[in-house]
Amino acid sequence: MKLNNQGLKDKAAWERAGYALPEFDREKAIKETKDAPFWIHFGAGNLFRAYQANVVQNLLNKGVLNRGLIVAEGYDYEIVEKMNRPHDDYSILVTLKSDGTVEKTVVGSIFESLALDTENSEEFGRLKDIFAKDSLQMASFTITEKGYSLANAKGEILPDISYDFEHGPIKPKSYMGKVAALLYERFCAGEKPIAMVSMDNCSHNGDKLFHAIESFASEWNEHGLVEQEFVNYIHNKNKVAFPWTMIDKITPRPDASIESILREDDVEDAEPVITSKHTYVAPFVNAEECEYLVIEDTFPNGRPKLEEGGVMFADRETVDKVEKMKVCTCLNPLHTTLAVFGCILGYRKISDEMKDPQLKKLVETIGYVEGLPVVVDPGIINPKEFIDTVLNIRIPNPFMPDTPQRIATDTSQKLAIRFGRTIAAYQSSDHLRVADLKLIPLVFAGWLRYLMAFDDNGKSFDLSPDPLIDTVRPYVNGIKLGDTVSADQLRPILENNKIFGVNLFEVGIADKVVSYFNELIAKKGAIRETLIKYAQ
Repeated sequence: MKLNNQGLKDKAAWERAGYALPEFDREKAIKETKDAPFWIHFGAGNLFRAYQANVVQNLLNKGVLNRGLIVAEGYDYEIVEKMNRPHDDYSILVTLKSDGTVEKTVVGSIFESLALDTENSEEFGRLKDIFAKDSLQMASFTITEKGYSLANAKGEILPDISYDFEHGPIKPKSYMGKVAALLYERFCAGEKPIAMVSMDNCSHNGDKLFHAIESFASEWNEHGLVEQEFVNYIHNKNKVAFPWTMIDKITPRPDASIESILREDDVEDAEPVITSKHTYVAPFVNAEECEYLVIEDTFPNGRPKLEEGGVMFADRETVDKVEKMKVCTCLNPLHTTLAVFGCILGYRKISDEMKDPQLKKLVETIGYVEGLPVVVDPGIINPKEFIDTVLNIRIPNPFMPDTPQRIATDTSQKLAIRFGRTIAAYQSSDHLRVADLKLIPLVFAGWLRYLMAFDDNGKSFDLSPDPLIDTVRPYVNGIKLGDTVSADQLRPILENNKIFGVNLFEVGIADKVVSYFNELIAKKGAIRETLIKYAQ
């Protein structure tokens, strides 16, 4: 069975193998979409294919929508060339349920795939045409938080950004420069309204997108390359909106076990492709069944009825509460905890960690006891029920091939949001005390122990990528098992509020972190002994 237009003509074969197929007239919907596109998405990765594309397919199947998606890839054009087009923009969603069942769906709601490449005049010209259409309601993004960055870690403007600032919207090189150029095209076509919707997993994502686009508009205007009216257009919320969103769905890297399932089903060409940019893509996506997408309901050109596909719409304040609930308490801190201790205890799957009684107790206490008291209930999702689902269904799902090593990536960039805000909330509370926090400080100590890059048995391991590795590792490099470390030795790390969100000395828990750290480095096996002591 081939995953393309020709291969899917044999519907009976696919259905016998247990695949749900698109139930709408795809050729008709493609024509409707080409004539009047309503949604273009930037970022052809796994999350988009597993979530947004599947929502649209379900709505096409129900007849709620008669048009589908256009996707543009701006980082790695080979995804489009080697995956989308050979499969006629079809993909397979493999949903791995916690009860062990597997759902296989052929997703065919993507009708056009393009490279966001100004060197390709035909494809960029097509993108300009799309942005000039009256019908276009939204452009959405899953390009990671780094995709919105205009400067490096030192605050220096990136070379491509500098070039684009000076040369304008004619042929930009940077990702955001290209998007700004397309929005300028929409401005020139009559200041047509649109929602620019970041769906990336970062705080106040709409603001990040706005600031990036606004920077280009302002710089171009200062250089005399665009009109002041374009800057005004970007700032006019009745013309261009930048909603906040919260998205949550785990879509790990395509797993070999899923590829084997497809092969057993006689699906041809199921193997992944590794591009020259080291992107790992496959004709399938493996994902969990749980998913949440909350969007600030501000769409100047109207919007599709995505709520009929499970998407939640709310005001900005509610989106902010949902995002903080998830990122600061109910999911992300628990994931980071398991990532840090999973690496130093030698685990290779997050789900296996939930079988570990100490690690299970650790995240339960951090979530329910230390975190939940400071969560503001957003109203549309119950925080207690959200943690229940995370700890009882999502993380323990043995069929989700997610690893602590993947989640440990960029931990130095995550601690401030995932734990610092809880500490700050304790500080400002009239009935909670920072001194009562027992296990969040243990996570900080665990991260310092992780930076030593050898596990509880003394076996070395590779640290996950992190932009501050070279900055923080020197403070633990000379430490050996059995040493006793003073707070002053670790002061440059512990007082860094960019890492922890607070100065740990000023909030009074630095000594507790150092005490835990000394217990963790006492000897081989000390990590386990410490967890038994505090998380039994």
